[in-house]
Amino acid sequence: MKRFAAAAALAIIAYGPALAEPLAVKLSNKSHPTLCAEDDNVQIDVRGAAKRFTLEARQPAAIGTIVVDSTAPDFTDCITKDEPPQPGSERLRVTLHEDEQSILVGYRVTGFWRRAEVPLKVRDTVTHQLQLVQLFIKTPKGPYEYLVLYPLDGYWRARPLPPARLDQVAYGTSFLVGPIEQTERPFVPLKEIAYDPQLRRFTLQFEKGGSATLTVATPTEQAAKIDVSLASAVQGKPFLTFRSMYVTESNADSARVEWKSPGAKGWREAPVMQFKSGEATSFRLGRVVPSRHNTSAPDMFAGPFLK
Repeated sequence: MKRFAAAAALAIIAYGPALAEPLAVKLSNKSHPTLCAEDDNVQIDVRGAAKRFTLEARQPAAIGTIVVDSTAPDFTDCITKDEPPQPGSERLRVTLHEDEQSILVGYRVTGFWRRAEVPLKVRDTVTHQLQLVQLFIKTPKGPYEYLVLYPLDGYWRARPLPPARLDQVAYGTSFLVGPIEQTERPFVPLKEIAYDPQLRRFTLQFEKGGSATLTVATPTEQAAKIDVSLASAVQGKPFLTFRSMYVTESNADSARVEWKSPGAKGWREAPVMQFKSGEATSFRLGRVVPSRHNTSAPDMFAGPFLK
């Protein structure tokens, strides 16, 4: 017995602890039809006991075929709901942090229609009343924005580096992390945000208690990767939500759901407007054919989910 215990101990030292078993989470689809290509009508909620997972914004399958990208907004059949800034409003840019690799920038719009306040702290400096935060990586072509956060409602977007022939790729699907509330649309009530430039890590403090960290990896041409850790599992609400756009399969930021069920020998897939619900240890929300809207926008991948 001692011989076996010693061998097991040596194996742990040599190879590390066994990989954690993926956890099944519940996917539910709240999507609805729309005629407007600027309407986030796709909504996939994720519930369960998971506290750790990885998010990736991956290049779409059609990225190699794109010669001229299509990123302009399309307001055909759209009804504008958000209020415009008040007359005389100004858009102020604040550099929150800059080092040799990256830049963190915030924007404050005076007279903005939403009055919420979520302070953002970088080291010993706290900045107030930011409506938008952008993270840039420095490249030979200049700074490239690859992550955005809207502090007032907890929305994030990410994108990988562009292929050499393109100056940039489009943003597409948004995601939310934390105890997600639902009114007319989902949102995460945030109390405050801290950013650690050395780790490139955002720490979110939620308004009703609890916290999460999002650690951002250096983006590549294949993906922008974010490791998420929740201090405690979210009870009774989604802990992750994707929001996207679908009019038709050829006019969509996301058109298909692919998911890996517990114990399954292969992935399952369904059109996003036909998918109802499912259990998954990993899943992807993306496209398999090019779209005439945001053609280069990335697919979003989540998983594996862990305790």
